[in-house]
Amino acid sequence: MSYKVRSLRVDEWPRAKALRLEALRDPVAPIAFMETYKSAAARPDSFWRERAERSAEGASGAQQIIAEGPDGEWVGTVTVLMEEAGATDWAGLPVERRQGHLVAVFVRPAYRGIGLTEVLFDAGLEWAWAQGAERVRLLVHEDNGRALRAYRRAGFVETGVTMTLGDSSDGRELELAVERPDEESDR
Repeated sequence: MSYKVRSLRVDEWPRAKALRLEALRDPVAPIAFMETYKSAAARPDSFWRERAERSAEGASGAQQIIAEGPDGEWVGTVTVLMEEAGATDWAGLPVERRQGHLVAVFVRPAYRGIGLTEVLFDAGLEWAWAQGAERVRLLVHEDNGRALRAYRRAGFVETGVTMTLGDSSDGRELELAVERPDEESDR
């Protein structure tokens, strides 16, 4: 079975909304996403359209990448946010260098374990490198073993940075990152 991995198009916002709502119903959603199904489902369509505009094909600050099966079904997604050196990230931490940040990683359960996460990440990394990122990072809850294993298989390594998010003390988020490949060693 072959999958097409590509950037979201703006007019696909209803499908992006549906996939996000499905992700928020996943059993690990409470530790994997910083949003609940209830709060996301209550958002107006204008929110979902604007979200798509900011992360669709051609956008430079973010890119949502989807994996599409041969029948056109969307089976997975990841979004890459660009973070600028000298800025403060969404968690209030200083950003030391231009980097990508992978968020909203989701593969439908029936398609897990076949390498789609790695393929989505490859596309996300390629996009981030094209935007001048020096590294790409992600955060994962320490209790999300399935995600940790997938991220490590994709080449991400723990940086030693940990944090708790929100008002909860229900465990830590671990930062994993991959450095931009040295182009000299690729030649």
